Amino acid sequence: MSFDFFIGVDGGGTGTRLLLADRDGQILSHATGGPSGLGLGVSAAWRAISHCAEQAFAHLGQTFNPTHCAIGLGLAGVHNASWAQAFLAEAPSFPAIRLDNDGFTTLLGAHAGQPGVIVAVGTGSVGEAWFGGDNKRTVSGWGFPVGDEGSGAWIGLRAAQLAQKALDGRAMRGPLADAVITHFGGSVDPAFIWLSQANQTTYAQLATLVLAYGQQDAAAATILALAGEEIAAIAHALDPDETLPFALCGGLAEALRPWLPTALVNRARQPLGDSATGALYLIRKHING
Repeated sequence: MSFDFFIGVDGGGTGTRLLLADRDGQILSHATGGPSGLGLGVSAAWRAISHCAEQAFAHLGQTFNPTHCAIGLGLAGVHNASWAQAFLAEAPSFPAIRLDNDGFTTLLGAHAGQPGVIVAVGTGSVGEAWFGGDNKRTVSGWGFPVGDEGSGAWIGLRAAQLAQKALDGRAMRGPLADAVITHFGGSVDPAFIWLSQANQTTYAQLATLVLAYGQQDAAAATILALAGEEIAAIAHALDPDETLPFALCGGLAEALRPWLPTALVNRARQPLGDSATGALYLIRKHING
């Protein structure tokens, strides 16, 4: 198979991270860009990924040509088979392509391509266990708003609900509620406009406010404690006997660590790599075996 470069892509509802490597797996360049989770549209995902690839090659003084690249992708939304099929149908002419959900590529990165368990928490959330071979298990990852428990979008949605109740007089206007109402625009009318346009990415932005007020606002602390319980429940469902190494991953992992049950914190180890690294493991394993 003729190609010169490996590309590894981590794509979610907030952004995209891409690694460019040579045939030996040495990282040559990297780039970041807008969201490429499939829930935001297949064409939009490819535009974001292609833009990142163009940036990565530009850093080397070269032009991105997909026919010279084998690409591995870990993307949010791959559990939806119709989205995944549509995404692959629109793929540029790469000589080799491997697609999996961003949870599995996060696991591969976290455990250096070896079996293990992860819960990835960012805009969305998903838990993955890999016991070797084809023995994999996925928990959560159902997508926002019905799933993604403990995630930034899940946390932000609850903050928005608190603000709605505070505007109605159904809840106290504490520091968190006031901050979210200000974020909406300060009153009911702009809040309706904000909410009518909100998606998982904009809800996830509210998680920053919840974390900022977690130590001084009871409502924020309650939301974060519930998020910690949801994350622990995902980890337990994946590996109830705790036979595999566990890592907490994703953009909110460190921020949420103080809100996790102590037993899970004690079990967790730092991930060895990230989802983009895992996407490189995915495509290199496909090529090299």
